[in-house]
Amino acid sequence: MPASKIFARYLSPKNLKKDLPASLVVFLVALPLCLGIALASGAPLFAGLLTGIIGGIIVSTVSGSQLSVSGPAAGLTVIVFTAIAQLQSFDIFLLAVVLAGIIQIILGFLKAGTIANYFPSSVIEGMLAAIGIILILKQLPHAVGYDADFEGNESFVAGANNTFSALTEALSRISYGAVVISLISLAVLIYWPKIKKINSIPAPLIVVLVGIALNIVFHGTPLAINAEHLVQVPVVESFGQFTSLFVTPDFSQITNPAVWTVAFTIAIVASLESLLSLEAVDKIDPYKRVSPTNRELVAQGIGNLTSGLIGGLPLTAVIVRSSANVNSGGKTKMSSVFHGVWLLASLLLIPGIINSIPLSCLAAVLLFTGYKLANVHLFKKMWGEGKSQFIPFIVTILAVVFTDLLKGVAVGMVIGIFYILRNNMRNPYFYTINREGDKKVIHMKLSEEVSFLNKAAISYTLNNLPQESDVIIDGTNSRYIDPDVLEVIHNFKHSAYSRAIIVRLVNVKKQYDIPQLEELIFKL
Repeated sequence: MPASKIFARYLSPKNLKKDLPASLVVFLVALPLCLGIALASGAPLFAGLLTGIIGGIIVSTVSGSQLSVSGPAAGLTVIVFTAIAQLQSFDIFLLAVVLAGIIQIILGFLKAGTIANYFPSSVIEGMLAAIGIILILKQLPHAVGYDADFEGNESFVAGANNTFSALTEALSRISYGAVVISLISLAVLIYWPKIKKINSIPAPLIVVLVGIALNIVFHGTPLAINAEHLVQVPVVESFGQFTSLFVTPDFSQITNPAVWTVAFTIAIVASLESLLSLEAVDKIDPYKRVSPTNRELVAQGIGNLTSGLIGGLPLTAVIVRSSANVNSGGKTKMSSVFHGVWLLASLLLIPGIINSIPLSCLAAVLLFTGYKLANVHLFKKMWGEGKSQFIPFIVTILAVVFTDLLKGVAVGMVIGIFYILRNNMRNPYFYTINREGDKKVIHMKLSEEVSFLNKAAISYTLNNLPQESDVIIDGTNSRYIDPDVLEVIHNFKHSAYSRAIIVRLVNVKKQYDIPQLEELIFKL
């Protein structure tokens, strides 16, 4: 398709009507997250904003995803903090980010993105619900005016506190002005969309305007909002001051083994987080579009390469911002691109206005997003799908909430694969029993893939067949039968005469070629 037609489609009034309001919401959600993650990573605050700008403008432009939003990731904060301390220099760390980006680009061209197709649906649903619960638990302190913990922290343990101890401490140090703003903001988010004629204005934008107004009204009263409870962006007063904030990597450390170790760590973790987020966003996309995973790895790699070259942090596709984008009605990637533009404009043009936004009203937006991700209907739906779906779902939620995103998903994957293998072992064949005169005729039809895991079940069934029966073992539909299972079948055929059983094999080969690894994994 010609470039002119592509731009015309993305910039059409029909799409911009949805994308522009959504971009403002994502911008307002992303702003404190960028700053908080930079603070927790031990990096300059400007680096966090710069990463959000790159994630919005560059990554979204290259990516094939329409709703995914990229930026600095809370899941990488510990890695980044440790790496900066280990390398003893932020500019050396930037070299590792550049190399990580190159590695991701290579992974994309090697089609490593297909790994995303092998995550069970129950685990992805559990990850989404867990992120929703984390948003609620982590944002409640900000909603009541307690901001000791940084915005966007997704780990259960943060410093000397954990999620619950931070919440308990927050409830003992309430700022009543912040509580009032949070409650009014939640009311706006719930009821504003129900008001006809004016509901085309996004509720989160109204929330921010109300928050700024209440911050002004409360000034000089017992409900006054303290400075630490407001958004805090760096104030840039000149273009020269702006350009001085950029940092370049130290390429003289290219042979440093520690740099390469950090680079590979960032590349692998960032790629996994991005692919998980991409899969999750596709699930909640109202248009049910499927994003190209290999192209996403290339886009993330270009983003990290750019970020490292000019002084940013590692970035990934981020489910919190992406969920806010979906829930705000975003339709195309332009909502993410524009959110990057707003981040840049806010830094250059209106830092004073941005710094008057209470964190409590932004917390309300995230609380509402969290509820949408972890609502009661989702739990009822997963329960109705049976325990093989519900147990991996609930285990993933608990593991993500009490550890972090990647560890939690890993635990969920183990449980999910257990149930897949369990079901696979229970369904190696289908059989029917008919009567022909006084004899029973048992027709055993083997499934498409019969692995060594099915050996015990098939052996048990064959050894317990009734005497003096005819048995037909049908391998017509089987693409692969494991040698161990073939041995069981052939041994049974040779020994069955002692029990007056007549065995007939139909389309059961003596040997099967081993299928491709990808096919086996897909079947599992």
